Amino acid sequence: MHLVIVTSGSRGDVQPYLALALRAMRGGHRVTLATHDVFRTWVEGQGVTFRSLHGDPKGMLSAPGARAWLSDGSRVGLLRFAREFGREFTGLFDGLLADMTAVTADADLIVHGMVCMAASQLHEIRGTPVMGGWLAPLTPTRAFPVAGLTCRAPRSGWEERRNWISHLVGEQLLWQPSRTTVNRWRRGTLHTTPLPFLGPFSAQRTASYPVCYAYSPTVLPRPADWPEWIAPTGWWTLDEPAFAPSAALSGFLDAGDAPVTIGFGSMTPQDCEWLTRVVLDACERAECRAILLQGWGTLGQAAMPTWAHVEPDVPHGWLYPRSSAIVHHGGAGTTGAAVRSGVPQVIVPLGFDQQFWGSRLHEMGVSPPPIRRRDLTASRLASAIRIARTDARLRDAAAALGDVVRREDGTGVALARIEAHLARSG
Repeated sequence: MHLVIVTSGSRGDVQPYLALALRAMRGGHRVTLATHDVFRTWVEGQGVTFRSLHGDPKGMLSAPGARAWLSDGSRVGLLRFAREFGREFTGLFDGLLADMTAVTADADLIVHGMVCMAASQLHEIRGTPVMGGWLAPLTPTRAFPVAGLTCRAPRSGWEERRNWISHLVGEQLLWQPSRTTVNRWRRGTLHTTPLPFLGPFSAQRTASYPVCYAYSPTVLPRPADWPEWIAPTGWWTLDEPAFAPSAALSGFLDAGDAPVTIGFGSMTPQDCEWLTRVVLDACERAECRAILLQGWGTLGQAAMPTWAHVEPDVPHGWLYPRSSAIVHHGGAGTTGAAVRSGVPQVIVPLGFDQQFWGSRLHEMGVSPPPIRRRDLTASRLASAIRIARTDARLRDAAAALGDVVRREDGTGVALARIEAHLARSG
């Protein structure tokens, strides 16, 4: 089988698919991972064939509106970012669709991420088997709302119906901004008819379009109203190579008790003096040592007290288990790594699916309530860190959940479902 995986977004949107690619290669399959050029060296360094997709996610997050939104999560910043993205969207998406058509031409089966959802239409046009590989739940269900909203168990029939409706609304929020561009691609490149106003979703709710969700069924169990061809597999975890910490990092870890690790990945602002001050003030109030991970921004670019240390990037699988608590933005991949570590976490969501995961982990009793970026203060963060570090029930629950999740084999389950789908399609 030649498996072509197409995904778009930040490093957290690419790493799970790289993990899946490596697992499929170990299973004897030929695999190509198509994503943005900024990830080429990383992907090829893992021995995976790379193909390029249009777009520069890191550059996009450096635009003025994105910087304003990332800094404090304000609605004004979000609207400015949306306007900036809207001006660039058509050209970016035209390029992405053209690339996606080319990079999948020789695929025996295509796995696509959420932003590359249009790849599912290549089954209709070419007959190529396709499978969704998504990091957060998008399939309609009454059990929980669409990712992006607060996740909690429904308490009434009305809340179940509201959950279902939220998924239908979420589908249209994804579809309507891209409808004109996708239909132009269908007519001009695929030489077929345009999709209807409400999009392809109802036609794709069949066994011909299965979905593997790359998150733990222990954290978010499979709803009873999903068909059998849609299921969570467990997180797709990259087996990180042996990591040798710098002398400075080793010395810091050895010099005192386990620190709190703080990092926001691609959601880190480029100009984050304010955020640096908040997290340092919070850690001083909570009386804990801290490691700050810079991510795609400038977290920690200031004079550090002796109880704090800054690193540009450290593998989460190595650092998180050595931490007393983890503060992060709540992206799906980072959340999975934190859950696997068994260490309590504090989630500071900005947008997308981050509030969903933060509220879900709080509901499970393994995390304090999430603190939205726009509500973040040193006092609130210090209180949450204290709870994460000292609440025995929360710490025990996080450790127990980590034990269960580490035994899951997300990429193995996903690969088995991919192989079964190819066999049925043949």
